[in-house]
Amino acid sequence: MKKHFLLLLSLLSAIAVSGQSRGIKIAYIDMEYILEKVPDYAEAKNQLELKAQKWKQEIETKKNDINKLKESLKAERVLLTKELIQEREDEIQFQEKELLDYQEKKFGSKGDLITQKAVLVKPIQDQVFTAVQDISEAKKYDFVFDKSSDLTMLFAAKRHDISDQVIRRLTRAAKREQLSNKELKKLEEQEAKEDLADDPEFADRKKALDDKKAARQKLIEDRRAAQKAKREEAIARREQLKQEREAKINGTAAPKANTKADKENPDSVDSSDTEDLPVNNSKPGATGTSADAKETAKQNAAERQKAAQELKAQKAAERKAALEEKKKKQQAEREAAKKAREEKTNKPAENSQENKNKN
Repeated sequence: MKKHFLLLLSLLSAIAVSGQSRGIKIAYIDMEYILEKVPDYAEAKNQLELKAQKWKQEIETKKNDINKLKESLKAERVLLTKELIQEREDEIQFQEKELLDYQEKKFGSKGDLITQKAVLVKPIQDQVFTAVQDISEAKKYDFVFDKSSDLTMLFAAKRHDISDQVIRRLTRAAKREQLSNKELKKLEEQEAKEDLADDPEFADRKKALDDKKAARQKLIEDRRAAQKAKREEAIARREQLKQEREAKINGTAAPKANTKADKENPDSVDSSDTEDLPVNNSKPGATGTSADAKETAKQNAAERQKAAQELKAQKAAERKAALEEKKKKQQAEREAAKKAREEKTNKPAENSQENKNKN
């Protein structure tokens, strides 16, 4: 056994050296597990066990008969002659030998139980070997071992176990005979999906693909967040410029933009905030300065009113142009519809005239 195992390891090592360009793919099955899951084998095994129970009962009955003969001989020994005692002892020995032969015939190393079990397992084993061969060719496996055989497996990763795949193939083979072509096609598609799900390499590729998708999604979300922040910053800047223009028209100080530094130090005052503020250095009673301020305010009011009138006139002109464009479009649509109706009306008349000309 150890010699076979070392030989197998040497063979694997040699193939690993010669096939470094392509990794060796190894899988294994558990024949005992597969046989337990096959319905036909389970039913036949139950029948065989019933036979074995019957054989055991027959053996037990013969044992009881022999024990009765021994007890009878023991009780009657003093009353029997030597010839009768010898005759009974020979009978007991003969029956004991028959019992041993029967036990060997039914439960021996070459008995009926082992033989019938081998006959029972043989067709299922052939199906398993065929399924293993098909899976190995499809999945490019270099070696497939049987975990329940004499080969000692010190470690076997579950991801390399293809026993469930073999069971599915055996079950499908039984189902195929009862399915229509449409159902058979649907079953084949389902089989392909299940085989892919059981493929360790496919699972690794799927996981890598999912990781890439997650990273790409995170990158997209980060970009969207950055674009949103830029839009908000641009809106805030436009609002600030608008307020500055309005403040310039009104002759007042522009409100200060809410920057990050302002949020951290709300009590700080920028020197630019005080530059636009009007400075009143006049003394009480200085009427000249007051008159200038009134005149400036009057001019600012006139400018604001003029700007508002211009804006109003511009909007009115735009509305008028849009209305005229809409009217032109409606007129064109009506003309097109009218023309289509006239063509439709004139067409039967033309056809009738043509028919008359032909006649």
